[in-house]
Amino acid sequence: MLFELKSVFLNDGEEKELTYQLDISDIEIDGAYPFKAPVTVNAAASNRASLVTLTLSCSFDYQRSCDRCGEECSTVQTPVFTHKLAQTLVDEGNDDYIETPDFSIELDEVVISDILLSLPQKFLCSEDCKGLCPKCGKNLNFGDCGCDKREIDPRLEILKQLMED
Repeated sequence: MLFELKSVFLNDGEEKELTYQLDISDIEIDGAYPFKAPVTVNAAASNRASLVTLTLSCSFDYQRSCDRCGEECSTVQTPVFTHKLAQTLVDEGNDDYIETPDFSIELDEVVISDILLSLPQKFLCSEDCKGLCPKCGKNLNFGDCGCDKREIDPRLEILKQLMED
């Protein structure tokens, strides 16, 4: 979606808003397609003292399996991103500003990049997810499996066998 910002850049105190849906269901993350519904994007640009700021408020359902227990779960994410815009950049290595030489910005690229960078490296169904039993594979969130949790050093296994005889 192209966001035209000429009036915002040229008039101090000017504001402009835009709301649209962005379909990113074709993006694959770790072998899954977690974006089942379009992302709702609310974009707002404002000029305060000749500094143009772009605020992106996004809302989307994120469906993925938990990285600890493997259960499929869904969360509603509502991140907000802020960017400073400039018509021209003096320093090409400046990552603080997004250059908009023709007073417009392609929002789709910025939104997708912001969303992907905001996603957690490890996705958990809950903060206190217990995961799976390493011996039997039971989901420990639903109760204890009864497996012997004591780990014996393999070098001392022979001593355990002597004590059991």
